[in-house]
Amino acid sequence: MKSPAEVAAALDETGYLPDDGIATAAFLAMRMRRPLLTEGEPGTGKTALAQALAAALGVNLIRLQCHEGIDAAQALYDWDFPRQLLHLRTLEAASGGELDADAAESSLYTPRFLLARPLLRALQETPCVLLVDEVDRADDEFEAFLLEVLSEYAVSIPEYGEVRAEEPPVVILTSNRTREVHDALKRRCLYHWLEHPDLDREVAILRRRLPGVDGRLAEQVAAALQRMRQMELLKPPGVAEALDWTQALQALGAGSLDTETAATTLGAVLKYREDAERVRSAGVLTP
Repeated sequence: MKSPAEVAAALDETGYLPDDGIATAAFLAMRMRRPLLTEGEPGTGKTALAQALAAALGVNLIRLQCHEGIDAAQALYDWDFPRQLLHLRTLEAASGGELDADAAESSLYTPRFLLARPLLRALQETPCVLLVDEVDRADDEFEAFLLEVLSEYAVSIPEYGEVRAEEPPVVILTSNRTREVHDALKRRCLYHWLEHPDLDREVAILRRRLPGVDGRLAEQVAAALQRMRQMELLKPPGVAEALDWTQALQALGAGSLDTETAATTLGAVLKYREDAERVRSAGVLTP
């Protein structure tokens, strides 16, 4: 893709509607071969961007879901110990008790017994899109390890040797900003903050993702969500909640949004009792 406009058009064909900032950030990440760190509220389309890029490029999406306590073995590789043990027993039985220890050991550390986790798969299976999802949930040690891998796009496995990507994968990191990502990782990445879509773009997203939706209903849902996001909610609704709410209203046969139906289906869009009570009392459900 030779320009942000081409990236935007390719993403649009997958059903992802980018703004100029997203298209430009994705283009630069691919052109400069730099990871793209995306931050923003949940539901703003960070994960969906990686999925759409993989579809637009026609390559595999490899996802590493970060969580508290994740370590290098879970992200990079492990050895299949049960199969290695079975292999040793087979060699021992076949040799009649005269097993060559050096030959047996070297036969254990081959691709046959290597369990490639997402990071190693991304280095081996390029071109691909690597999604490092919710990197803010990992700890400092894992972040330092990740920085090392992304700096060289290579890893050294002591028993096996070096694995280096023939072509760097397109890397998208997401963060919900539950904590600050370290400056060292940020310096290695390009950065983009994803905002909630404006009214017109959200209506367009609803009509694109739900082709049968009534235009008036899509506009009313989007307008209600815009009002909710201006309130101080524990969890402002994202695009995913907009889609869920619209589908819930469609399932009830609603062609438009009225106060009563909106109130009874609010569980599709707000996930905290305090938020629901605040929205009901503020009167923002009135079309």
